[in-house]
Amino acid sequence: MTDPCPCGSGLSFEACCGPYLDGKPAPTAEALMRSRYTAYARNDMAHLERTLAPRQRAAFRPAETLAWSADVVWTGLTVLAVTDGGPDDDTGVVEFRAAFEKAGEPMTLHERSRFKKKDGCWVYVDGRPGSTEPAPAPAAPKAGRNDPCPCGSGKKYKRCCGR
Repeated sequence: MTDPCPCGSGLSFEACCGPYLDGKPAPTAEALMRSRYTAYARNDMAHLERTLAPRQRAAFRPAETLAWSADVVWTGLTVLAVTDGGPDDDTGVVEFRAAFEKAGEPMTLHERSRFKKKDGCWVYVDGRPGSTEPAPAPAAPKAGRNDPCPCGSGKKYKRCCGR
């Protein structure tokens, strides 16, 4: 039986991200993003470095990245949105959530990653934190029957808004 691809595509590693980690160019921005997730899951620093835009490649520190990921267990990838990034596009954006555990603590990376084609190959340009949902408003304190009404009428709640 073949191993499932860490990217969660439902395909085997060999039929999904394996060829990209071996050097085959990814056909879309999403395929590259999935292969980069898989590279993190498999500690493949060469693929991570190879698929960076030239400006980011100069700052990439494989040993530091490998040290960080030494106790990371990647637990799931969810692609939330894809804008452009197809075979005929020059740029693309992929928003995703990557779940992992670091030192046993569950964590999530939510990112909007930008990609571009460089010499016909997709490369990772940068990522920004993904959209966040606002925190829910705090619940209004409940008034007891004999408390003053929160509407400010001066009456007891049971004789005002509590009717």
